Amino acid sequence: MSLNRVSERLYWFRYALQLRGSVIPAILPRTIVCGGFGALISILYYAGVPVSMPVLASLIPNIVLGLMLVFRTNTAYERFWEGRRLWGNLNNAIRNLARQIWVVILEKKPRDRQEKAAALRLLVAFAVALKLHLRQEPISDELKALLSPSRFFTLKEMLNPPLEIAFWVGDYLQLQYRRDRLNIYQLNAMQELLNQMVDVLGGCERILKTPIPLAYAIHLKQLLLIYCLTLPFQFVDDLSVWTGPIVALVSFTLFGIEEIGIEIENPFGRDPNDLPLDAICATMLHNIEDLMTLTPSTAVASEEIEEIERHRELLSRSEESSEIP
Repeated sequence: MSLNRVSERLYWFRYALQLRGSVIPAILPRTIVCGGFGALISILYYAGVPVSMPVLASLIPNIVLGLMLVFRTNTAYERFWEGRRLWGNLNNAIRNLARQIWVVILEKKPRDRQEKAAALRLLVAFAVALKLHLRQEPISDELKALLSPSRFFTLKEMLNPPLEIAFWVGDYLQLQYRRDRLNIYQLNAMQELLNQMVDVLGGCERILKTPIPLAYAIHLKQLLLIYCLTLPFQFVDDLSVWTGPIVALVSFTLFGIEEIGIEIENPFGRDPNDLPLDAICATMLHNIEDLMTLTPSTAVASEEIEEIERHRELLSRSEESSEIP
């Protein structure tokens, strides 16, 4: 059982009364309006005005409104879960690509280790740039520690920063192949992981730029408003002075379900109910930093190769000098 689930059970009433992260602040004004309208109808009823109309109960079938609300919430949750799945795939792709770059690419010169470390930081920069891109925020100082100054300022001018970073990573891999630091099979495997990262970018952009159809959202709001405003005419004969509070309670329930769908349909923002992208990016950075503390076997092998080449060079020089009369 997860720690969050245990905490939720232990502090059930605290969660039930918590305002931060709930939809109460968003739906409270419209709930008060509907409750106030119900109270007004009860006052008119006591004043002798014939406002009781139970026939309005069949105006909007409850099952129709319920199905529309369920569809709205399920659609929003599918978008939320798809966003989380995409970021999980991105996390896996970055870890695997970072591991392959660090372990597979040969180090024949001292600068090779520095270039590999810069490439690994580019992978984290891709995730951070994607987060900012989805939030429609400009390039921030969060990327300064991950990029060279020239690349940081270049990225500020780009319309799609994560795609530019993917180009830099791909260019680095091609350069290592031309330098014989990795073979064609290793290059293809790394390019496949890089393609997966770009696929995540496209998937997240699809969620961001495909909102719920406007006609559906408008019609649902209209039905909710009509339904909640006709409730007092149905209830006043039976509930009398309790009409206002009961209408407010029903409105709170229905408006809350709709607002949950609105809250989670775009999971990439900074709201409490959005995906914890800041924490995910921080975890990626810690994982990459831990990886860079390890010494890959390719570095040891490269040192051995250099040692053998030095011995061969010394041997050839000695043979040449011995042949001179």
